[in-house]
Amino acid sequence: MASCSVCALSLGTPYVPPHRLLASVLDGDTTLAGIVVTELRVPRLVLALIAGACLGAAGLVLQEALRNPLAVPEMLGVSSGAALGVAAPLVLTLSLPAAVQPLLAIGGAALGGGLTLLAAGLGRSPSAVLLTGAAVAAALQAALLVLMVMADQLDLQLIYRYLLGSLSARTWDDVTGLWPWLLVAVPALVLCAPVLSVMRLGDEDAEALGVRARRARLAALAIAVFLIAPVTAVCGPVAWVGFLAPHLARWFRPAAGAVRWLPWSAAWGAVVVVVADVPARLALAPVETPAGAWTALLGVPAGVALMRSGGRGRRARRRPAASAGAREPLYGSKRTASGAADEALRAGAWPEARGGEPGRGGPGGAVPPVSGAAGTEDAR
Repeated sequence: MASCSVCALSLGTPYVPPHRLLASVLDGDTTLAGIVVTELRVPRLVLALIAGACLGAAGLVLQEALRNPLAVPEMLGVSSGAALGVAAPLVLTLSLPAAVQPLLAIGGAALGGGLTLLAAGLGRSPSAVLLTGAAVAAALQAALLVLMVMADQLDLQLIYRYLLGSLSARTWDDVTGLWPWLLVAVPALVLCAPVLSVMRLGDEDAEALGVRARRARLAALAIAVFLIAPVTAVCGPVAWVGFLAPHLARWFRPAAGAVRWLPWSAAWGAVVVVVADVPARLALAPVETPAGAWTALLGVPAGVALMRSGGRGRRARRRPAASAGAREPLYGSKRTASGAADEALRAGAWPEARGGEPGRGGPGGAVPPVSGAAGTEDAR
């Protein structure tokens, strides 16, 4: 994290050596390098950290609540709804203050998530929520395409860059506008974490432990909306961070639970966005590319690889236990059969002895008849 932050603050035009960064921030350097660092790069870095942490935590909440590793904001209509809420006033030339944009994003995200839950029967089945969310997200993206057709050339460029998720030209005003929403979302997220651990057991087991699964699923979606929508209002839908960060948290700490995965998922989300923003600024300099394009380009293959490696690791850990369990009944049946035979021998349960002549082999016929020469000699 520290090395990524130093690269984000130092690299670019003008280049600022790492040993001068602290002096530029604390001493109020009035040179060009000092102004660029304090007024452009530092707020951009802080915004990348906050946005990545919110998206990573929201992705883990959705995946744990729906018990599906593919449950991400992009697949549930939440990100598309937030983007639609912000892009629509721009295309329709509605002059609204900047403070209203988070409200529009929250309204759009709530619309997308609400449509998903209503179409899926209010979250009755996790698989139904995911499949319905993909359909709702596709419909909202189609509405965004209609808006892009209606927009003029200048608005089209702004909408296109916004929809890919960009941190360009962000200032301290954009960062400070996120704090009121985070003050609401973070405490709710902390309270939600233990419930997510119970939701992993399934709806029936969660109900047996006193957790109402459908209400918990609705609450998880509401918390995800409050985490995603303000970030989307400021920097657009930075794609697939909520998919990659939870898988990184699980891959590095496979034995942990949702409570411990949550801070790690937020931390990995922040790392992913900061790392993606560096090539977004420098790869095609002086032209900046959207950071969301890099998170989607690198995040999807990396997330799929982590899913495959994690699945193979779990199967490898389960295979010895399964083999031992398969052998145990075989050995146990042999021991049980031997024990039953010995008991039958001691108790005189042999059919031949039970049906034999009285007095033969002792009282009650406890000893079975012996074939062969020895038996013939006894008969004589």
